[in-house]
Amino acid sequence: MSVSERIVVGMSGGVDSSVAALLLKEQGYDVVGVFMKNWEEQDENGICTAETDWQDVRDVCDLIGIPCYSVNFAKEYWDRVFSYFLKEYRAGRTPNPDVLCNREIKFRAFLDFAMSLGAARMATGHFVRTDEEGRLLRGVDEGKDQSYFLYMVHSEQLRKSVFPVGGLTKARVREIAEKNHLPVSAKKDSTGVCFIGERNFKKFLSEYLPAQPGDMVAADGTVVGRHDGLMYYTLGQRRGLGIGGRGDGRSWFVIGKDLERNRLLVAQGEDHPMLYSTRCLAEDVTWVGDAPAVRESPFRCTVKYRYRQPDQPAELFWREDGRMLIRSLVPQRAVTPGQSAVFYDGERCLGGAIVTEVLDAGQKE
Repeated sequence: MSVSERIVVGMSGGVDSSVAALLLKEQGYDVVGVFMKNWEEQDENGICTAETDWQDVRDVCDLIGIPCYSVNFAKEYWDRVFSYFLKEYRAGRTPNPDVLCNREIKFRAFLDFAMSLGAARMATGHFVRTDEEGRLLRGVDEGKDQSYFLYMVHSEQLRKSVFPVGGLTKARVREIAEKNHLPVSAKKDSTGVCFIGERNFKKFLSEYLPAQPGDMVAADGTVVGRHDGLMYYTLGQRRGLGIGGRGDGRSWFVIGKDLERNRLLVAQGEDHPMLYSTRCLAEDVTWVGDAPAVRESPFRCTVKYRYRQPDQPAELFWREDGRMLIRSLVPQRAVTPGQSAVFYDGERCLGGAIVTEVLDAGQKE
């Protein structure tokens, strides 16, 4: 390592990226903090949270003694991420824009910007690790590991990146922030979709897509209520259906969407068989490094269908149409089209794909 090596840190105004910058500064690097503004609008309360976060970045950089800049990627975000987000909802799927944001904005547009500042590498506050070969590894803190969201980032980009907090627990990160009197040491973690944050999601989405209300239909074809628009619901959802007084008293859950007739399919019982499946199709397959030899024979690995889900044993098969068949060895609950299936081999994140179709709903046993 050269102590004069420049590293540009993507700083969000949160505690993780702030501690990442601090640690790199303490290690003797030439550290530059950069705040990315990816969204232009105010929230429903008229507050521009980006301005608050940018002030936090400036305060932290002043305290640890590094220069800071702000860069606006709002156009890139709209073109590369948000347009996809809307297209997926129009198609009745439930997208995960965070994975695309990492690929298109943080590890492409921002990485290019960092290199233009003379950086040897860029850094973020993600809870992941890498090795010298550019392989993506889980973060040490199992509860905070973010490799699920970085599976679309390639080894070439990871070799130009560093993750200073990936080997730490979240508790330790906060301890470091508090010990060094960082003004964000007690700032709560951001939640929600990357650009929406904690605002009312239903209200936000309605500003961009026209809602088409329709019937809620039980498994036997009985109409049990009305939905506000299929885009507002996801498989396995229980809250917000408004039909709790109907049926046998058990909770209702979303089990599917009939796009052709604009009907939301629902059933009672958290363990209803229609919520379970073992096989799904996926496309837009991405490998962090070289692709495993899955074309010749089934490839055995583990898979996560959602963030923080425990690893599930599975087999991967290529189809002639280019899509991937994922066969789970244990029935999975609420596998959702539009979401990512992310593949692992032990600590290593191999890559992932976007679920497009569940093939055998009703396979609970």
